[in-house]
Amino acid sequence: MTAFGVAEFAAGLLLAFLTLRDVVDTAVVPGRTGGALKILRRIVRFSLPLWRRGRTPAQGISTAFAPSALVKAFVLWMAFLTLGFGLMVHALAFSFEPALPSFPQALFVAGSGLVTVGLSETDAMGWARWVVMASGFCGFAVVTLSVTYLLQVQEALAGRDTAVLKLMTSAGKPPSGLGLLERYADLGCVDDLGDLMREARTWCAQTAQSHASHPSLIYFRSAGTACGWPAALGAMLDLSLIVERLIDRPDWRGQAVLLRDEGRAMIERVMDIVDLDHPPVAAGEEEVEALLRRLRAAGYPLRPDADPEAFLIERGPHAGCVRRLGDHLGSMASPLVPDQTR
Repeated sequence: MTAFGVAEFAAGLLLAFLTLRDVVDTAVVPGRTGGALKILRRIVRFSLPLWRRGRTPAQGISTAFAPSALVKAFVLWMAFLTLGFGLMVHALAFSFEPALPSFPQALFVAGSGLVTVGLSETDAMGWARWVVMASGFCGFAVVTLSVTYLLQVQEALAGRDTAVLKLMTSAGKPPSGLGLLERYADLGCVDDLGDLMREARTWCAQTAQSHASHPSLIYFRSAGTACGWPAALGAMLDLSLIVERLIDRPDWRGQAVLLRDEGRAMIERVMDIVDLDHPPVAAGEEEVEALLRRLRAAGYPLRPDADPEAFLIERGPHAGCVRRLGDHLGSMASPLVPDQTR
């Protein structure tokens, strides 16, 4: 083998290794991709602005965006593996009988081995046999890991979106903590709010774990809704803060504090994954006054030491994160005081 052939073989081996590492980091290793390629992450970064163009927050990001990103990642993984093994096969062109006449033919031999169809009319000899065999193993591994990854994504989405859809029926569209409180008061089931906050805390923990393990889940829009899961999280955070700081129900306070801690940890973790800043957003004093009026009208006892100004300061960080994430995903944020005419 010539010096050029050695360099060509080494380049192909390196490309195949980096591609396989990217597949494993994406489909198996929890968290963000740590390899050099980061194919899925780069696809999302460069294509998301195009998919958001011309769509309003009410429409949200297209439901086809995240699935198409996964398909593109799979296609690129297979293309890079074909190129990598094609370089190695071309470097060993004279180890085939008959010898491979060109690089396109080497790509065909590598691709044929990669998809395990064996359509090549040439026989591999010596080291070339192991290269073709390795390409078949790698192709089978990529397909298997990709299918497994899709199944994990679907399972995580089912758990996340079931809670989101349940919330939409009781908290409005877009959902809000105040809307949820008013709905429960109208139905006479305010005593169930403690159980609701307990379930919401479990949802936050499960969603944070799944989205940190598989960041592509962040870009899957909640089925059947235009608001998306960030708005649902914002409604839960507002609910917990209202209960903790404004409503005089000591038996709910513990669950409210735990829910807010879990929700803030979740939103901050997701923001770090997608590299977004955390700008605080402050609601106006008029909104807080309207919030207090509607809580009284719904029959909720207010704390005598309720501090609207402190409430606004505490709400700012999580409201800013929810709005920033909503802007990133092209979806709506949760309002503090929803429109009564909706």
